[in-house]
Amino acid sequence: MTYTPASMDALRTQGDELADATVTTLFERGEVATFNTLMRYVSTVGQDLPEGLPDVAREYLHATSRAPDWVDWSEMEKARLFFIDNNVHISTALSFASMPACYVLPHVAKLLSATHSLKYPSKRMAETGQFTVYLMRPDAFEAGSRFLPAAQKVRLLHASIRHHLRREDRWDTAALGTPICQEDMIGGQMMFSIQVLDALHRLGIHMSNEGADAYYYAWRVVGALLGVDQAQAPQTLQDARAFSDLYMTRHMGPSEDGANLTRQLIDLYQEVVPGTLFDPVVPALIRYLMGDTCADWLQVPRTSWDTLVKAAPALLGVLESLEDRSPLAAWALDRLGSLTSVLELSSLTRGRVMHYAIPEQLKADYGVTTSVPPKARWTPPPATIGHV
Repeated sequence: MTYTPASMDALRTQGDELADATVTTLFERGEVATFNTLMRYVSTVGQDLPEGLPDVAREYLHATSRAPDWVDWSEMEKARLFFIDNNVHISTALSFASMPACYVLPHVAKLLSATHSLKYPSKRMAETGQFTVYLMRPDAFEAGSRFLPAAQKVRLLHASIRHHLRREDRWDTAALGTPICQEDMIGGQMMFSIQVLDALHRLGIHMSNEGADAYYYAWRVVGALLGVDQAQAPQTLQDARAFSDLYMTRHMGPSEDGANLTRQLIDLYQEVVPGTLFDPVVPALIRYLMGDTCADWLQVPRTSWDTLVKAAPALLGVLESLEDRSPLAAWALDRLGSLTSVLELSSLTRGRVMHYAIPEQLKADYGVTTSVPPKARWTPPPATIGHV
């Protein structure tokens, strides 16, 4: 698939017809509070929908209650195993590469500042981490799973943001396009797939082509569940690379919102890291994974760890060698990785289950202005936009 500035401009005019219609009706009928209250108790696949749930919500939930017919379950299993083998590294990439990559897009940073309370900077990371863990469980699409209900709610959350910004005339659609448009939804899919794979590569993590393809495939499935138009979305890693590079070059740049969100992210993880000795590791990792240009745009401070953190690939290489040589070491490291990820998520969520609800209003002080045999190892192209 070929992407051009003109085709990307067309994607900026498109939202999510099904979710948008559902949210609009809920607001028109004054049923948002009822929906949020009742849906707090619907968190797993197979639950009966509660009595009193608005009809339009019931219809939406039935229409979105299954994975796409085209899903290849063997690929999804490969993606799950890839996640298990790399869970700590993927968590690191999500925290210190994917999220800052969102912040380096000024219009996305504006949206995140508007829709996630600055008093609770862990909320965004907790929701993302919890969502990813739900996705990568073996029963993600079976009875009792929390993934599908979470995806259904996130899709409505995005539609509600579009609704608020349009209704309150707080978004320059002529200049910025539809809020959380198809271009941005596909771009978000790139943040959690391509950007993660690139970060793993910079960390020196060795991945097979098969594993990288499967991981990207899982996020294609996520995109479909979140309302991404599959006729426009990249089907392969090669197409995803083309989309991601063009998307980033179209929109990336410095912004006050991006710098503020990055500061919150650094503060958050410095609280999670025990003590203060290793606090400089957090900005150093962001700078290493993002590159100096993007890090400077986000006002990531330079620290004495900037040089030391570059030794991470060598250290991780030693651990990988241990895994290759000893099944026991591989098992122990996988268990340690799983435990570390659980503890990190627990710290972010404070032990709570995150609920994805339709906001009844956005922050009152929000305003938007325009200023965007051995398997072959997976290797990205020599130069990528995600690292400048």
